[in-house]
Amino acid sequence: MPATIAKSTLTFLTDLAEHNTREWFNEHKGRYEAARKAYINFLDELLQEMQHFEPAARGQQGKDLVFRIYRDVRFSNDKRPYKDHFGAYIAEGGRKSVLPGYYIHLAGNNNSFLAGGLWYPPAEQLKAVRQEIDYNLDGFTGIVEAEGFKSRFGALQGEQLKTTPKGYDKDNPAINYLRHKSWNGIMPLPDELVLRNDFLEVVLAGFKALKPLNDFLTAPLREPES
Repeated sequence: MPATIAKSTLTFLTDLAEHNTREWFNEHKGRYEAARKAYINFLDELLQEMQHFEPAARGQQGKDLVFRIYRDVRFSNDKRPYKDHFGAYIAEGGRKSVLPGYYIHLAGNNNSFLAGGLWYPPAEQLKAVRQEIDYNLDGFTGIVEAEGFKSRFGALQGEQLKTTPKGYDKDNPAINYLRHKSWNGIMPLPDELVLRNDFLEVVLAGFKALKPLNDFLTAPLREPES
C-alpha cells in the first residue's frame, strides 16, 4: 500500500498554527517528531516513484529535502518561532538548489499545495531564462497555456515587475512572461485530498505535469557541454 498522510499530521500542523509558542511546542514535541517522521516516509516513497520520470530524484533522501520547522526571526517582525507547515524541495543539488524543482507544502486548514518552477533566481539566471522565453515564446506558451497545465495549476504564478525589464520593449509579445521574477505552477491540495489513500499518485501526477515547465526553465541554466 502506498504511503499516505495521516490525519494526526494535519491535526498537529493545525494546532501548531494556533499555538505557535515554544512552551506549547515543547509540550507536544512527540507529536511533532511523529508527524515529521511520517512526512519523511512519504517523501522517501515519493522520491522512489519520481525516479521513473525525474533524474533529479535519484540519490536523494526525504530527510535531506525537508526544510527546518524553526523560523529565523532575527530580521522579521513576525516573531512566531515555528513554521506552521512542512515543506520539501526536490531539485538537482538538493533543497538549497537554485535550479527549478518541485515543492510540496503540507499544512492544516486546507493550506497544502504542490508547486514547481523557478523561485527568485539570481540575476544571471534570471537574465538567461528571460532570454530563453523571448527566443522560444511558442515553446513556453505551449507548456503554460496548455489546457492540461491550466486545469491543474491555473495561470502561471510568480511575482512580476511593474515595469518592463531592462533590454526589452513593452510591445514584446512575451512581455507578460518576461516581467516575472519567478515562474511557478501551483496546485492547491485541500485536506480531503491530502488524506486520501491515493494522495501519492495525486502528487506524482502533479509533478509529472510540472516537468515540462521545469525542463524549459532548466535548459538555459545548464553549462554548455564542451
